[in-house]
Amino acid sequence: EWRATFSKGEGVAVVEEVGRPGEWRATFSKGEGVAVDEPDLAERLRMIGDELIDGVARELADWTVRAVDRIVDAWGHLGPAESAAAHGDAVSQGEAVRTRVVGELRALFATDVADQRSTPLTIVRTAYREPTALLARIGIPGVVRDPFDERHYPDDEYDLAPRAMADLGDPDLGPVLLAWGLTKSTILRNRSNRPR
Repeated sequence: EWRATFSKGEGVAVVEEVGRPGEWRATFSKGEGVAVDEPDLAERLRMIGDELIDGVARELADWTVRAVDRIVDAWGHLGPAESAAAHGDAVSQGEAVRTRVVGELRALFATDVADQRSTPLTIVRTAYREPTALLARIGIPGVVRDPFDERHYPDDEYDLAPRAMADLGDPDLGPVLLAWGLTKSTILRNRSNRPR
């Protein structure tokens, strides 16, 4: 269970573990800062990152299979044997997607927050690449997409890119991502508030 609480006005985000392990509360406090040591925040960020990695690893392979099956079923021009083959290929691709995306998340989380040039959701959104290549090999035509999506994800021909972490299949991943972002922003803000 995740809780996010926000106070009015500008403030500093603090993520606290409350109750049982894996339960967090994110709050904004007013004022210039709060007395939270960076090593403590860094440990919290690591724990939340581990939870994100675990959730993505748990959900991503099945998400890939569902994405391929959905497009194959919607197209409706494959016979039973071809559909079964596409499903089997999707299972293999799901493992490849999981390996790649989890590896990229680990690399992101191993980078100091000030040097990170991506976000967990940006990385997860690239999960469309492998199923897109599979569907294209089968010969399924792309779908009609929103002009915004066409501009920002020109090679996502089947509109597969997850829009939110919860799209992978676990609604709890959204609040986990929020807690990660709040903790990261707190570390960066605390650094910027240090006396020079």
